[in-house]
Amino acid sequence: MEIAGIYSFNDGENVVTSKYPDLLREIEACIHAIDASQCKTKESEEQTMPGTMLYSPIALNTQFKNQLYPNGWKSVRVPCDYPTQYYAKGYQPKLLRKGAFREMDFVKRKLGLEVQFGKYSFMVYNVAAKMTIFKNLSFIDTGVEIVPVKALADEMSSGVSYFEQFVWDLDKRGVSNIDIPVLILGIDDELHTHGSSQLVMGESR
Repeated sequence: MEIAGIYSFNDGENVVTSKYPDLLREIEACIHAIDASQCKTKESEEQTMPGTMLYSPIALNTQFKNQLYPNGWKSVRVPCDYPTQYYAKGYQPKLLRKGAFREMDFVKRKLGLEVQFGKYSFMVYNVAAKMTIFKNLSFIDTGVEIVPVKALADEMSSGVSYFEQFVWDLDKRGVSNIDIPVLILGIDDELHTHGSSQLVMGESR
């Protein structure tokens, strides 16, 4: 796979390249090592594209794990003890389900990495909420989010969000004082170049 888009949220690109250059190289190497053709294993049952073979998010995530876990990246899971003191007076709740948790896909040192091939709301949650929570819990101080670009998302099940939409909303939302630096990478199964232009980490965009 290839890196097709780069967006620096809250100075994320500068922070990652200066603070974690070795980990960024590991992430780039992981992306380039993934053979997307092996992940086109999901047969569509949707009316608009019946029988079409699509990229499987599960298969793609498995390839990321196979590449990153041997290099010391680990998932971090935090149990959720949900508060009950904020219920309205007199309200008698049913028992809350036990075993709830929040999880970050990959963490190494203080760099958190999320790989998201799901709906738009999950992408926004990762950057605008989850990464801040894991920073407050002292697991990370900087983040990287990997998402598909539109061309790749078009070859997945409907409803999968994509880099271009995600970046537009983050750009218009702006940065809050609680946001952490996040480098957002849009990936595709191949790099489509026009002329001699190339994507180079660290160049201004």
